[in-house]
Amino acid sequence: MRFEDFIKDMREDKIKPVYLFYGEEDYLIDYSIKSLKEKYVNEGLETLNYIVLDGDNIEMSHIYDACETLPFMSEKKVVIIKNLGIFGSKTKGQGAEYFNQKKDELKKYISTLEDYICLVFVEKNTNIDKRKGIIKSINKFGRVIEFTKLKGRDLNNWIGKAFKKYGKIISYNNINYFIQHSSYFDRDINKSLYDLENEIIKLVNFTGDRKEINVKDIDEVMTKSLDTNIFNLLNSIGEKDINNSLKVFHEMCVSNEPIPLILYMIIRQLRLILMLKLLKEKGYDKRTIMGKLRIGDYQYKIFSNQSKNFSNAKLEESLNLCLESDENIKTGVMDDKLALEMLIVRMCS
Repeated sequence: MRFEDFIKDMREDKIKPVYLFYGEEDYLIDYSIKSLKEKYVNEGLETLNYIVLDGDNIEMSHIYDACETLPFMSEKKVVIIKNLGIFGSKTKGQGAEYFNQKKDELKKYISTLEDYICLVFVEKNTNIDKRKGIIKSINKFGRVIEFTKLKGRDLNNWIGKAFKKYGKIISYNNINYFIQHSSYFDRDINKSLYDLENEIIKLVNFTGDRKEINVKDIDEVMTKSLDTNIFNLLNSIGEKDINNSLKVFHEMCVSNEPIPLILYMIIRQLRLILMLKLLKEKGYDKRTIMGKLRIGDYQYKIFSNQSKNFSNAKLEESLNLCLESDENIKTGVMDDKLALEMLIVRMCS
């Protein structure tokens, strides 16, 4: 079940007695819990009808105590249990050992939950093992919901609405530019919608009374990630723009990005672009390519666009130049910064 389906069920009063919330998007998990509380728990009676338990410090008796008492002057009683630690392929946390021994008891109890209760297990940034009996039991009597990062139109709409909330407007193209600079899909950086919201607030404050957010604002306010700078660098190289290529490289140096890391990232992205082109030529579809390269939809789109500026021969030549520069740096033949500058000039030629 998806996050959107849960919100729809909640609006239609089709809430189940038990859920497992898990996944990488903390913001959406917190938003869902907040929405659940706002809809079913009367403000002022939270201490009686909204209970949060830490899975590291509870036993079955605490779950019974939380769930058995009826809601007081509220439609439902909401009980949140965080980090129980028994849903993944490997258990984790102090309470996991105890609840591993109590799995059958917990499964049996889940099957007896009344409609007045909404019991939610929350496991953030956790991969679950759907073969486990406890998860099958939750799925049978409730729902298991994975909170993945927003993508495509859903992400664009979320960003547009977030700016609108602060009285700002931003075009579709500038939303995509904002996403590109946000590192939201960077596999090496754990970013959530909380981080995007912080960037949006910074842009709102920066633009003051001006209503529309433009590219210049984004460039001024948002710190470019290494991935974004490498993307911009290869774009300029693909367009044979030596001056802008060197400008982007020097900006990375000013930001104290290590030269070896910059070279590694250039090689990595060139390899991904070449592999994508070769897989396309062999007739593989988008989903298969994404799986083989272990990239997401947004990265696929970026690499596909960049691949149009490079022939296979040019990519292979550029990779050989990179390896030559790497050897020159490691053997002391050339200063690392000079070696990268020479590499960029040669790749642009």
